[in-house]
Amino acid sequence: QVQLVESGGGSVQAGGSLRLSCRAPRMITSVFSGYDMGWYRQAPGKQREMVATISRRGNKDYAESVNGRFTISRDGSRKTMYLQMNSLKLEDTGVYYCNFRDQEDYWGLGTQVTVSS
Repeated sequence: QVQLVESGGGSVQAGGSLRLSCRAPRMITSVFSGYDMGWYRQAPGKQREMVATISRRGNKDYAESVNGRFTISRDGSRKTMYLQMNSLKLEDTGVYYCNFRDQEDYWGLGTQVTVSS
């Protein structure tokens, strides 16, 4: 079973920044590099949606709504994936989940991001 631990969420005013982290503390470093990864979010009353993904080869993809504001990255030596979020908007509010994928999907428990005016 893959354990994923998210951190970095919080409350911020519109225009501010946050950096989310997703750590896999029990994972062997060499295994970390074999996963495709991503960040997803769920706003109240809405379905979970893709925010950004990064493949095992480092290819990145972003939702149109965050493109140019968010940056996804991964650090194998730290077994951690990141999401740098800049120029945050009210509509970025939600619970953010990290995802690791090989033949199965693994999810963290989520971290709350609240953007206020």
